[in-house]
Amino acid sequence: MTQPKTDVDALRDRIQRLGFFGLLASWNDIALEPWLPKLVALEEQERKRRSLERRLRSARIGSFKSIADYDWTWPKRVDREAIDDLLSLKFVEDGVNAVLLGPNGVGKTMILRNIAHQAALRGHTIRFTTASDMLSDLAAQESSVALARRLRRYVQPRLLCIDEVGYLSYDNRYADLLYEVVTRRYDGPRSIVLSTNKPFAEWSEVFPHAACTVTLIDRLLHRAEIIDIAGDSYRLKEAKERAASKSEARAKNKRPA
Repeated sequence: MTQPKTDVDALRDRIQRLGFFGLLASWNDIALEPWLPKLVALEEQERKRRSLERRLRSARIGSFKSIADYDWTWPKRVDREAIDDLLSLKFVEDGVNAVLLGPNGVGKTMILRNIAHQAALRGHTIRFTTASDMLSDLAAQESSVALARRLRRYVQPRLLCIDEVGYLSYDNRYADLLYEVVTRRYDGPRSIVLSTNKPFAEWSEVFPHAACTVTLIDRLLHRAEIIDIAGDSYRLKEAKERAASKSEARAKNKRPA
């Protein structure tokens, strides 16, 4: 029967994970020193902070509003429980995908960035990108070796967030590259969370002549949850409100004293 570890044994394991071999070499002399647990805790805290900084820098999430600021009353249809479930990141642990489907301006990018940020906070590696940036980046590689190296940028992270699929149309080369990314992550399995304004039946308009589109969609959706958001553009609503506010202010300024 395995004996439970003492506090001293657990502390020694933490020091070994940190790679403090000088302390381990003098273990018999320092094991009971009162300053040792604090030293280890400070080092662990600092390494976690620096690791989070690296993940966020590598993820390239950009600036975004917190999900706490999302106006859940604005969309005509949105499954808040499903989005909360995505933010719990269980789908990442299960290696499945998620798709945010809806028209422009209903908050898909905001939700996507919040998911990516939560994943970074939980210790996952992330890559956030628009579809056009990723595919242009891959297509620009001039050799098979360079392409293989660049593909790892999008295949290796635990979570890949692809924004704005469907806003542009692409030729066969770009379709093949997206297929390659999806297939390699499918075999992982590593999760993709993707936003699109096009139902999958219309992806033939995104990749008009690509032979791989059906298989690409099949692999993307085989292990995926689709969250359909319906509504008018919140950005357009805000723009109209700003215009009305400015118009009202100008009208007041024109009134005679």
